Amino acid sequence: MSVDVTSIQQVLTGDLEASHVHIRGWVYRKRESKKTVFLWIRDATGVIQSTIKDDTAAWKNAKKVTIESSIILSGTVRKDERAPGGVEISTDKITIIGLAESFPISKDLSEPFLRDVRHLWLRSRKMSLIMRVRSETLWLAHKFFRERGYVEISPPMFITSACEGGATLFEAKYFDRELYLTQSAQLYSEVLIYSLEKVYTCAPSFRAEKSRTIRHLCEYWHIEPEWAFGDLDDVMQVEEELVSNIGKGIANLCGRELQELGVDKDRLLNISRPFPRITYSDAIETLTKKGFSIEWGDDMGYEEEKSLAEEFKGPFFVYDYPKKTKAFYCKTYRDRPEIAMSVDLMVQTIGELTTVGAREDDKDELIKRIRETGLNVENYNWYIDMRRYGTVPHVGFGLGVERLLMWMLNLENIVDTIPFPRTLRRSYP
Repeated sequence: MSVDVTSIQQVLTGDLEASHVHIRGWVYRKRESKKTVFLWIRDATGVIQSTIKDDTAAWKNAKKVTIESSIILSGTVRKDERAPGGVEISTDKITIIGLAESFPISKDLSEPFLRDVRHLWLRSRKMSLIMRVRSETLWLAHKFFRERGYVEISPPMFITSACEGGATLFEAKYFDRELYLTQSAQLYSEVLIYSLEKVYTCAPSFRAEKSRTIRHLCEYWHIEPEWAFGDLDDVMQVEEELVSNIGKGIANLCGRELQELGVDKDRLLNISRPFPRITYSDAIETLTKKGFSIEWGDDMGYEEEKSLAEEFKGPFFVYDYPKKTKAFYCKTYRDRPEIAMSVDLMVQTIGELTTVGAREDDKDELIKRIRETGLNVENYNWYIDMRRYGTVPHVGFGLGVERLLMWMLNLENIVDTIPFPRTLRRSYP
């Protein structure tokens, strides 16, 4: 095993013509003729073609290996325009590390089956590319907030009270009592702004939504900044900077991955600021004209949001929602108490990408809103304390990593953006 291994990407992009190399990976594809075996080998960096002739020492093992067998392959690099990447390895030795049984994934298999064997489907080229883009997306988000002075914090996953509403809470047995899985880090993040001022989290959130749309997951990753002394204009500006920064970063860092996935990177490079802004009232008027049966005060669903997004070329904001469509912590205008200081960032094909808002910073108004929404004030005493001791205006938003990836990569379903999706009907593997 102690050989000097060269990565496939080094072979494909380096000046290694006529060099003898050792590559280590898995058999991705196999094709045989009477005197030649063609093996496509993959490692973490790419896929390369190799040829094995019947008069070489590698022939016996080349005939023996199966799809997904792990091997060390040795041979000479040579250019061949017919090979993917224009390079192939003329192989003289194959060492079998792990001989695979008959691999269950072949062409033209159904989506339900591929989700049942997700642990194997993650080896596919498509999923490997998406997971690489996902990794860079998370890194860019962390980099963005760190460079602007935000402090990363660690919220609890077990919570005692709802953030978004009791109907979407997952109950969890916690010794001799019932707790819930977190819907958002927001309430706990607000605690930390009174000492750190600008904080953010990147952590899982859980929503027991009985939704079967292409944009919903029951477990997803949430990027949530929260900061003191901010207003709605501040928070929309930060969102614009974050989304455009990540888009441009992915275009620059993941050009090869985007090309293989068929994504036009210029679309990400050309995300322009500022994003257009329309009021909720304007949105309802537009949807009514487009034939939707929706009235002022109704919450927009997926179809409405997707249709509204068709009116724009890129991301846009919808702001000033009716109070009754938003959570108890949303601040309202003092001269228009029926309007919440809340904003949604929308994008094409998906609709809502983020929810933004000013948080209610007045103790009495917060208690009133908790009661109006039918929640138990006692469960939120710790949260109300923030308004008792040095309250300040503050804002924040929540960005779903999977929806962002789905939009950037033009994916048909959000389940392809996360290694092991959890949906209404999917909890295996």
